[in-house]
Amino acid sequence: MNLIPLFQKEMGREAVTTLKMLSLIPDDRLEWRPHPRSMSLKQLGTHLAELPSWVSMALNTTELDFAKMDYKPTPVASTREIIETFEKSLLAGQSSLQNASEEDLLPEWTFRSGNMIFLVEPRHEVIRLAFCQTVHHRAQLGVFLRLLDIPIPGSYGPSADEDQTGH
Repeated sequence: MNLIPLFQKEMGREAVTTLKMLSLIPDDRLEWRPHPRSMSLKQLGTHLAELPSWVSMALNTTELDFAKMDYKPTPVASTREIIETFEKSLLAGQSSLQNASEEDLLPEWTFRSGNMIFLVEPRHEVIRLAFCQTVHHRAQLGVFLRLLDIPIPGSYGPSADEDQTGH
């Protein structure tokens, strides 16, 4: 069984739901957060929007070392810019998958901060982790939106805000 077609299908399917959720972020509430230790809607939306690019990172690098990088989130000032970030990130991830071979999925990839190693897995597991992170943070966004009384769409069936037909 080849993993790349499965990853492509899953990435496309999850992108539809993620785009629906990101589009619900209200421009006038970007700095809102439900708790002082929580990300703001802008931070969460930007992180979620950047996650598809992790596929490219997994396929084109051997590690992510926080000690050697100066990560800065994509600057955004509106929901539209979050969506544009997502679309760009999605295209990059999809392109990397399209250009990859099954053998490219096998080398180990390391997630670390200097000498502290958090994860060493084959690249295909890192891609799965990126997909899991997308679902996790999308659910987090759903809770944030619910707390703001914004009806949310279903992910794998109707939500409590939709009837059984998904409307």
